[in-house]
Amino acid sequence: MTTQVTDHQGGVWSIAVPIPDNPLGHTLVHLLETDRGPVLIDTGWDDPDSWDTLVAGVTACGFALTDIHGVLITHHHPDHHGLSAKVREASGAWIAMHAADTAVVRRTREAVPGQWLDYLLVKLTTAGAPEAHLAPLREARAGGRGRKLPGRRAALPDREIAPGELLDLPGRRVRAIWTPGHTPGHVCLHLEEEHPGVGASSGAGASGRAGGFGRLFSGDHLLPGITPHIGLYEDPEEASATDPLGDYLDSLERIGRLAPAEVLPAHQHAFTDAEGRVRELIAHHEERLSGLRALLREPRTAWELAESMEWNRPWEQIPYGSRNIAVSEAEAHLRRLVKLGHAEMVPGSAPATYLAV
Repeated sequence: MTTQVTDHQGGVWSIAVPIPDNPLGHTLVHLLETDRGPVLIDTGWDDPDSWDTLVAGVTACGFALTDIHGVLITHHHPDHHGLSAKVREASGAWIAMHAADTAVVRRTREAVPGQWLDYLLVKLTTAGAPEAHLAPLREARAGGRGRKLPGRRAALPDREIAPGELLDLPGRRVRAIWTPGHTPGHVCLHLEEEHPGVGASSGAGASGRAGGFGRLFSGDHLLPGITPHIGLYEDPEEASATDPLGDYLDSLERIGRLAPAEVLPAHQHAFTDAEGRVRELIAHHEERLSGLRALLREPRTAWELAESMEWNRPWEQIPYGSRNIAVSEAEAHLRRLVKLGHAEMVPGSAPATYLAV
């Protein structure tokens, strides 16, 4: 087992923790030294090899796993939060997360058998999924399956990360920035400290501005070459409709105004010119919204839109489970178009059909 550890200087390290059978390859778990001991930012996927890599990585940073003082979770996804319970059990560390994502974790843990499949069947039927896609879910429901809801064993945090909070990390200045969109409670963490080689000395970015201030642990909110998934994370019992894409675009603009000198994301690699990357992502979604609006000159369902959207592979090659995620993203874009007044649902349509206005 080869452990990839990077010293970002100034008491900041990254450990590449593998994600099994996933094209992303790994999650960059960051270790931040504090006067009370090291703190992890995310933990990685709950898998034996991932665990061994995390432990070896912490050792390579000069610490034992038992030294870990706390765990800051950027968001609840299993490649970020999966090993949190094991870290807490081994070290006694606290776990902190934004309340909105804690609510998702709690709802998942408390879900009754079959509730997830019932919800998914209703959502996909309303979205216009074909019977061939729905049939395996009906069979699973009839057979009493559906108990293994993803994230059912995820750890509940001990602490809440409050937006704007200067976190209790002795010797460090880390401020929480709420960046909903990828998940309802996603947070970025701004290390409000000057660092040699980062900032004004790093040169002007594409915007022409000379550097910025501090470093940003961006989780999945801002990645150098990937557009993060924007989908729906709603309580099946809650009737109100959310606007996750609108939340994400607002969050991007907030990070653009912050203008950190360097971004330390959870995937790929560290990078500068956060403002330039923010502009690219906003332009991408504006282009996608414009394209979808053009498609909606004719009535279409969310499933039909998802089939027409551009993904990293042809629709026919997208795995079964990933199609559910793709439809969720299509719905998020539809929600945004409706909120902007650019589309509306055809009254009485079943499955739900949308038309540009």
